[in-house]
Amino acid sequence: MSRKFGAKKPELSELSRVKDRITFLYFEHAKLNRQDSALLITDSRGTAYVPVAIVSVLMLGPGVDVTHRAMELIGDAGVSVMWVGEQGVRQYAHGRALNHSSRLLEAQAKLVSNEKSRVAVARKMYQMRFADEDVSRLSMQELRGKEGSRVRKIYREQSQRTNVLWTRREYNHENFEASTPINKALTAAHQALYGLSYSVIVAMGASAGLGFVHTGHDLAFVYDFADLYKAEVSIPVAFEITAKYESDPDIASRTRLAMRDAFRDGKLLVRMVADLKDLLNVTDLETEVDAINLWDDQQGLQKFGVQYHEITEDDEP
Repeated sequence: MSRKFGAKKPELSELSRVKDRITFLYFEHAKLNRQDSALLITDSRGTAYVPVAIVSVLMLGPGVDVTHRAMELIGDAGVSVMWVGEQGVRQYAHGRALNHSSRLLEAQAKLVSNEKSRVAVARKMYQMRFADEDVSRLSMQELRGKEGSRVRKIYREQSQRTNVLWTRREYNHENFEASTPINKALTAAHQALYGLSYSVIVAMGASAGLGFVHTGHDLAFVYDFADLYKAEVSIPVAFEITAKYESDPDIASRTRLAMRDAFRDGKLLVRMVADLKDLLNVTDLETEVDAINLWDDQQGLQKFGVQYHEITEDDEP
């Protein structure tokens, strides 16, 4: 059945690669519709047109209405969609990945299912945070303690650098407004980082739930992955924004805008794609695969869409 309205569905080869896209857009109290290959965003300030195929993830907050045609376009373009709570601090639902290959997912499942390889990947993650030290012989308990000390030191250093008072990290997901300005900024910054991390993970075809350090949650690997960049991106941004806008009631919005700039200026999407493939040891992944095969334990991959015939005794060698 042909489509009556709008542009035809693009081929995967026509879409922007995830590492070349802009990071995220956050909307609340707006209506999303479609005009040809653009997304129409309408709110009290007017209407904007967004070429959705160059966006990595859409974060849809409270008061957002999305038409069926808009979702059709978003799905065709391989954009990750996250329905989030107020200020973007909760994730309720998400959409499909851009990459149709399961290679990264299979590699991730194999690594996380073996204790030795799981520890090796976890150590690799910690090694990225301790570039000048050898952590290859440390246990998971020792690594957790070392990471805790590092994060506390980073908070102290950022507090001294920006003159923002720091006591401790506290976050009540039931009451965002009850937090201090710096904790509000940290929550908003981390959530933006989680959103981008989630988008890269699922767009590349990996699992958000198969974590190596975190476990037992459907976003365990998102937390693993985002932790690689907090010290460099979300924590400094949160302290800088708090230093400038501590009394601003909309500090979360200012933080998200600053995070988007930091993502772009630091070319974080490009780094994330490379880091993800390196962590899962799939460096030659082709991101524009749209093929499905049948698995065979003896003959390897077999063609899909072929009508196979029953093997009789006469056919056996």
